[in-house]
Amino acid sequence: MNTIKDFNEVVDRLKAAGICRRVAVVSPRDKATIKAVRQAAQEGFIDPVTLDDDNPKLAAEKAVSLAQNGEVDMIMKGLVPSEILLKAIIRYKGGLLPDGNMLTHTACASFSEYHKLLFYTDAAVIPFPTHEQRVRQVGYMVALCHAMGIEEPRISLIHCSEEVDERHFPYTAGYREIVQMAKQGQFGKCVVDGPLDLKTSCSAESLKVKGIVSPINGEADALIFPNIESGNVFHKTITLFNGAKLASLLQGARVPVVMTSRADAPETKYYSLAIAAALGTVNE
Repeated sequence: MNTIKDFNEVVDRLKAAGICRRVAVVSPRDKATIKAVRQAAQEGFIDPVTLDDDNPKLAAEKAVSLAQNGEVDMIMKGLVPSEILLKAIIRYKGGLLPDGNMLTHTACASFSEYHKLLFYTDAAVIPFPTHEQRVRQVGYMVALCHAMGIEEPRISLIHCSEEVDERHFPYTAGYREIVQMAKQGQFGKCVVDGPLDLKTSCSAESLKVKGIVSPINGEADALIFPNIESGNVFHKTITLFNGAKLASLLQGARVPVVMTSRADAPETKYYSLAIAAALGTVNE
């Protein structure tokens, strides 16, 4: 079973593969972004293109234009409001969303309580994913895990229990279809199961105690949360109480978009650049 232990392993793999992505950095005026970009460039896995116009809207549009023309492989948000960059990605001269695609937030965490990196979605963009959007999320997640070298990612569809409850939680009925789609190979090589709760997704002992049989086997590589509230609570809980190290990006555009918070630490922005560099342009 392929696993990635921590973010340092991600960086080592990028360097070993000789990967260097061209990154349009929009308004890099904050110390955290500047430090992260400098470190990633020194490590050799990015080649930054600085877009520091006094008008952040123009800087965002320039980044989109460069991506449209194939002149950069990634976009990174600096000290610019998220809505300005998002509007450019979606609308400027046709934007960067291929037909049928959507933007979704994907994060990755490293913490001592789990033995490998754990990916999850969506903690920041889609409030209540439709069934079709959730199918897309699973597809994007499989693509990211494959790009990270996880040959057969185990992806858990999260719920508060292991039972389908169409009356109170109608989205759980869609989980059955997604599991069948995975079995039929529609997402590529992966294992998808659900509904499962967080403990049965990430603890073989919890599965055993509950008497549940799942191909995830308490070894989830990725979690698909049912809504933004549950994803966001998880996202903030593991950083506040577990000291988790995080990385995040937007998937669905023609190029990965590193859109961390303006308040995030340099380390988070640096690791986000690393997973975005690993992903490359597989969303196209």
